[in-house]
Amino acid sequence: MPVPLYQAKAEFFRMLGHPVRIRVLELLQERPMPVRDLLAAIDVEPPNLSQQLAVLRRSGIVTASRQGSTVVYALAGGDVADLMRAARRILTEMLAGQNELLEELRQVGVDAK
Repeated sequence: MPVPLYQAKAEFFRMLGHPVRIRVLELLQERPMPVRDLLAAIDVEPPNLSQQLAVLRRSGIVTASRQGSTVVYALAGGDVADLMRAARRILTEMLAGQNELLEELRQVGVDAK
């Protein structure tokens, strides 16, 4: 029996639900990067980064290619970069709404005095 689309989407977002994976995807939006550069940019132990890269690779979101003894990671497609940009826009709008609410709460506190 095929997996319902909503369940597949939930599994996809669950797979993205790790801070190291998100940071890797953000970095790879800029350019393909060797593991050593990813390690330098992310404060994580090498085995942890390796584990998170393996999850992303198995999901098909990133690709790995060997250049001599160096493994270079890249986004598998532009849709992932689009998703990361969309997430940034959504978060920006959410936080802007929270700032407006915070300002309104502060104003109510001033008016009550």
